[in-house]
Amino acid sequence: MTVAWRDAPPLAPQDLSSDRSETLDPEDWKALRTQGHRMLDDMFDHVAGVRARPVWQPIPPETRARFRGALPQAPTDLGDVYREFADHIAPYTTGNIHPGFMGWVHGGGNAVGMLAEMLAAGLNANCGGRDHVPIEVERQIVQWTRQMFGFPDTASGLFVTGTSMANLMAVLVARATRLGPSVRQHGLSDCGARLTAYTSVATHGCIAQAMDLAGFGTDALRRIPVDHCHRIDVAVLRAQIAADRVAGFEPFLVVGSAGTVDIGAIDDLAALHDVCRDEDIWLHVDGAYGALGILSAEIAPRLAGIESADSIGFDFHKWGQVPYDAGFLLVRDGEQHRATFAASAAYLRRETRGLAAGSPWPCDYGPDLSRGFRALKTWFTLKTYGTDKLGAVISRTCELARYMEAKVAAEPRLELLAPVQLNIVCFRYRAEDADAVNADIVAALHESGIAAPSTTTLDGRIAIRAAIVNHRTDRRDIDALLSAVLEFGACETAARIER
Repeated sequence: MTVAWRDAPPLAPQDLSSDRSETLDPEDWKALRTQGHRMLDDMFDHVAGVRARPVWQPIPPETRARFRGALPQAPTDLGDVYREFADHIAPYTTGNIHPGFMGWVHGGGNAVGMLAEMLAAGLNANCGGRDHVPIEVERQIVQWTRQMFGFPDTASGLFVTGTSMANLMAVLVARATRLGPSVRQHGLSDCGARLTAYTSVATHGCIAQAMDLAGFGTDALRRIPVDHCHRIDVAVLRAQIAADRVAGFEPFLVVGSAGTVDIGAIDDLAALHDVCRDEDIWLHVDGAYGALGILSAEIAPRLAGIESADSIGFDFHKWGQVPYDAGFLLVRDGEQHRATFAASAAYLRRETRGLAAGSPWPCDYGPDLSRGFRALKTWFTLKTYGTDKLGAVISRTCELARYMEAKVAAEPRLELLAPVQLNIVCFRYRAEDADAVNADIVAALHESGIAAPSTTTLDGRIAIRAAIVNHRTDRRDIDALLSAVLEFGACETAARIER
């Protein structure tokens, strides 16, 4: 009979008095429990009352100085340590749980995931391998992602830190697929030096970094122009591939985007699949946040073709609202994925029984042997809310972006700089010396604590970029941002006239 962990009988008492000072467990569990409940309640209050605080505020010099202190050697009371956290850490974070945070593409997290992270920390499971249920939880999410994207049962998946790592790993799998297993021993050699990859000029910079880290160098990445909707120009892509073949290069990888970093454009993934099928090229989709649009009935049709990709990288911690970090790589050919990373070692011998069973292990599919239990907070989020609810949250962020687009279009002092395709709105305040004015507006917004958009450059012009990702954001937050942009814009232009 299996006994639930919370109902398990205590082990027989042992005399460990001589070693008591060497354990990190408390002498008084009741006192720790009291302190722990206070910390948990305070964090619930912190999240529940987020609107009452600034989105972001500058770090005071005295607070910054606290984190320049010497290595602690003597113990400090937990209550004192917690007070330092409450006074000097919690108030000065990025602010992405706040509904006014619209800078970059950061998810807002969720309270259930927060609790799951606490549970995972208590279990302290190393999810590199071996036969224990945390591995089964991760395998279940692999199964669920296959279902999300229409991948076969033989597809593999792995939690990673984020899509930057997932994209690097996808490049490595594509490399091993083209060059064979010997590349792991001999490196790229002359044949590998001729390999070329392709992506759009709008793709995230981590793709170029992945080519660098994989040994190809960034010159091996061809950056293809985009069309008026900021999608990769498929005709130009075909022409570049043909030209490279004539020049003696060997195309091996195309990276499509499902939600570009600047404006949220989705490449024509079905057309990219046709190109890769015709040319025998690996198709990877960088879906850092946009791939989870597959959960939205509104957005899923625009991702047509993603089900045919060879690999997909995405983040549950963005549109999926899972607390950081929870990146994921899904690979159609699970055996090729494993062959790219698996390595034997005597101290990692796999058995057919006992704790060393359960092969293949997650460490066979990536570079990390020590891995946290990222799957638990994702599992709790998916189980608690369900994909219908998460899909509705995703659709809502896009609805808010359209609302913001309409407000910008109706305001003569503002101009839209790119079409709104998903949940990102790029606009700016009309002014002479507009680039400097809008950069100052964004800095003033941050310092005011009202809202936190970011900036980007589109067609050589500085844009205010509002990425609406947080499930807490609503119309009043959009209105507050736009009102503040108009106010600060007027102040900035008036100050320039006076100077």
